[in-house]
Amino acid sequence: MVRTTRIIPFAAVGILLMVAVGTAAGIGGYTFFYADGAAYMTNDPAACANCHVMQSQYDGWIKSSHRNVAVCNDCHTPEGPLNKWISKARNGWNHSKAFTTGNYPDPIRINQFNTEIVEQRCRSCHASIAETIEAPHHGGEPMSCIRCHHNVGHP
Repeated sequence: MVRTTRIIPFAAVGILLMVAVGTAAGIGGYTFFYADGAAYMTNDPAACANCHVMQSQYDGWIKSSHRNVAVCNDCHTPEGPLNKWISKARNGWNHSKAFTTGNYPDPIRINQFNTEIVEQRCRSCHASIAETIEAPHHGGEPMSCIRCHHNVGHP
């Protein structure tokens, strides 16, 4: 008995690939549109309140002294355009995954990665104050702006 191997024609592979890519693009495009993804590419703080778990942070920012000098991206994304967009992409992926699965704390909590960004951003805007405060504490544990001022941006 002779076995024959069935070979899928090259055109069929191309069609299957186009269907897969088209399906992924369609689902991704729909999700981006449905979730108002373009809003997250702006500096508008209202975009951060698109999710109900962020409403209290947005309301707190409205009442804070930082409202007059900073928007969400000023404190929650690193300096430099490339680092900013990498951070936004990482957070966007994590947020969309958490909100799609319903696996997130309510009220929402900042993670270690984003805490380090916020700490660095505090120090970049308030460098002279941070240096003055930290100078007497050399040799000990590094000072943390957020440890004492955790509710400055979101009272």
